[in-house]
Amino acid sequence: MTLGLGLLYVGCVLFMNGVGTLQKWDPKAMAVMNFFTGGLLVVINTINIACTVVAVGADGIGADFYGIATNMLFGFTYLFVGCTNLFKLDGRPLAWYCLFVAVNTLPCAYLSFVTADPIFGVIWLIWGTLWLAYWFAGAEMKITLGPKFIGWYTVVVGIITCWVPGYMLLADWWKFLY
Repeated sequence: MTLGLGLLYVGCVLFMNGVGTLQKWDPKAMAVMNFFTGGLLVVINTINIACTVVAVGADGIGADFYGIATNMLFGFTYLFVGCTNLFKLDGRPLAWYCLFVAVNTLPCAYLSFVTADPIFGVIWLIWGTLWLAYWFAGAEMKITLGPKFIGWYTVVVGIITCWVPGYMLLADWWKFLY
């Protein structure tokens, strides 16, 4: 249930960030939904950490934190975006964080493929390309991606990998894919 909830709001914030980039909205205005989404994900996953520690004890945690840790990648992304936009900060640290997350999507995709969840394997790879695009866009590399590409790509990725799957998970329709 929390995966569907998180994906729905990540889909919303990606859609809004993409449209905001295309329409050149004030970054401070775009920060609001980033704080809502990032805050929601961090709070939910902090509660999940506490529940996991209580359920399994501090010694037996290990892989129990995998889902929480990967969800926190999203939560911190949107809090980082929100802070960068609200306070008009230099975007390069955010861009390098995006590279860190993009690299982490590779083993996440691999694990999805080997655990018989190929749809999420593909989704992880697509998310990786989006985080990589933001690295190229913000790290002042010689290769640049314009705001039009970033905006449209963000909208498309948000809809097909987050909004729709999140809604399907919440409505219990995801099971029909397997």
